[in-house]
Amino acid sequence: MATEPTTPVITLRGLTKRYGIGDAEHTVIDELDLTIEKGEFIAIMGPSGCGKTTLLNILGLLDHGDDGDYLLDGRNVETMSSARRAKIRSNHIGFVFQNFNLVPRMTVIENVALPLTYQGKGKTRRLKQASKMLATFHLSEREYYMPWQLSGGQTQRVAIARALVNNPSIVLADEPTGNLDSRSSHVIMQELADLHAQGNTIIMVTHNPDLTSYASRVIHMIDGRIASDTKAPRPAKKNPAPKKRLDSNTSKKPAKKRTKKAGKK
Repeated sequence: MATEPTTPVITLRGLTKRYGIGDAEHTVIDELDLTIEKGEFIAIMGPSGCGKTTLLNILGLLDHGDDGDYLLDGRNVETMSSARRAKIRSNHIGFVFQNFNLVPRMTVIENVALPLTYQGKGKTRRLKQASKMLATFHLSEREYYMPWQLSGGQTQRVAIARALVNNPSIVLADEPTGNLDSRSSHVIMQELADLHAQGNTIIMVTHNPDLTSYASRVIHMIDGRIASDTKAPRPAKKNPAPKKRLDSNTSKKPAKKRTKKAGKK
């Protein structure tokens, strides 16, 4: 019995994005066509200014095209209201940013719980769900740390936990290892590879060609267009980098208040 074809999770048809007006107008995305199936791990590469980040922002509903269609699970999001787009973004899309974007005045667990606030969940439920997600990333001991008390690798893992706390079907990562050393980068990429293995759709922008070995498909962009689109010749890379390296007590611990001992009478 033949199986029915599935609807692609993302379809772009003639998508165009321009900035500026008149003589200063610049086309960043130029009549781009793209289809992404559910469960793919896509790495998008290309020189600075080629439109990679703009494309990622459009896919994440943080921006919109000027012409063309963007179908998300078969629905044209370009014709949706801002409120509808925001709801879809909150419920179905997770973001991992190069600069982490953690709120400095919030604890780790409060940062991870933040997306659930936009979903209208109560505080107790938010913190319980955030705590469970942090445990998945072996960060339970750092729930009440402040962002400045974490190492770079730990901070990025918190950012990934925040991106996943609302159980999104699509994860968008913009240079997720750009500010990390090589060891921390491998750990973060292994986390993304594990998510891909669980069926999540991962779309990652990167300048690092070494990271494309984790992807199932590599897209190169030039001047707002797709120059090449290649399927990976083998399954996503599994790197055995030791996760404990980022769980070790190398980061600063919360300061403890000193208590004076009572003097002898």
